[in-house]
Amino acid sequence: MDARAAPAGDASVVVAAPAVALRTAVGLRRGAGDPTWHATPDGVWHGRPTPDGPATLRLRARPDGVEAHAWGPGARAALADVPGLLGRLDDVTGFAAHLHPAVHAAARAHPDLRLPRSGEVWPTLVTAVLEQRVVGLDAHASWRRLVLRHGEPAPGPAPAGLRVCPAPGVWASLPVWEWRGAGVDAQRSGAVQRAAVVAHRFTADLEPDELARRVRTVVGIGPWTAAETTARALGDPDAVQVGDAHLPHLVGWALTGRRADDAGMLHLLAPWAGHRQRVVVLLERAYRGRMPTYGPRAARARPMR
Repeated sequence: MDARAAPAGDASVVVAAPAVALRTAVGLRRGAGDPTWHATPDGVWHGRPTPDGPATLRLRARPDGVEAHAWGPGARAALADVPGLLGRLDDVTGFAAHLHPAVHAAARAHPDLRLPRSGEVWPTLVTAVLEQRVVGLDAHASWRRLVLRHGEPAPGPAPAGLRVCPAPGVWASLPVWEWRGAGVDAQRSGAVQRAAVVAHRFTADLEPDELARRVRTVVGIGPWTAAETTARALGDPDAVQVGDAHLPHLVGWALTGRRADDAGMLHLLAPWAGHRQRVVVLLERAYRGRMPTYGPRAARARPMR
């Protein structure tokens, strides 16, 4: 059914995409317990804020593509983002995997890899800030607790417990004990709250470079957080997470067999300008868990991101 012909607050559309595209969308989930994502026998469910209000989105594979059904005030806006969620807007034109054997092998091993574009700038920025300088499990636990306590229930026939990320005003007003109870320190909570005041400036219609520039005007947000935000929210194929504790070593080891720092990583990725995020994702899929360890796994200290 054409989404434009569906009743207000209840709409559906079928996107021509392989079933594997569902994994592209689910890859945006922040941990297995992310309360904005649920998987059931009836499909993959996602609670999401939109400019028109909250929405519940259900995705499920069909022989002719992926069916998306949405409920709530933001149903139509949510459906408009489905092609991006499924990676159907990702343009691989100009990507030269053959420039290095490791990248070529990774691309051949993952021929269906597409970069998703969630269109959700604010939730993505919040999760990126929460992931600064801590292990992923801790950041995901903080996100889960704060969204479960302060997010609104997803509209429509959503699974029990599915939530929508709180609006910026809610994050701005959270008292200190809520942050500390969720394991979020003053530097990260302060960054989220400062960003919340100017969140209206962070919109999905911006080019990645402009969105990165705007979010980096917020004290406590640096290049790593900006790159995480543009990569996930806008599907930025050229984002590079400078300041990551492990990524330079992975890129260096995969491409040269030696460790690298941020400058070395950027030098190694330069031949793929315009597609550096694509190379990073391919190398992470191909080599994560195979590279030598260079220190304690939990040593995550990073510069301001």
